[in-house]
Amino acid sequence: MHTDSKSSFAVVRYNARTYESGGVMVVIRGRENAEATLKQFERSQGSEERNAGWRYFLEKTDLRAGMDPQEATNLRQARLEIRESQP
Repeated sequence: MHTDSKSSFAVVRYNARTYESGGVMVVIRGRENAEATLKQFERSQGSEERNAGWRYFLEKTDLRAGMDPQEATNLRQARLEIRESQP
């Protein structure tokens, strides 16, 4: 049985009001670690950011855990664009 303990998850920031992407914040191995990291981001978020609509979500990914967040954001965006451009 495959578990999510060896899978990678991206913590992605987005704005729920404007649908603007804030990019990948971090790529973590294991669902439990990713959920704990997501909660840390949410707890450390200021009320101004929260009120402005900024939120976080987890996304299962094949990106390498620990990779540079900007590189992960670029790869994720390129993949989304390719997927959306296909008929």
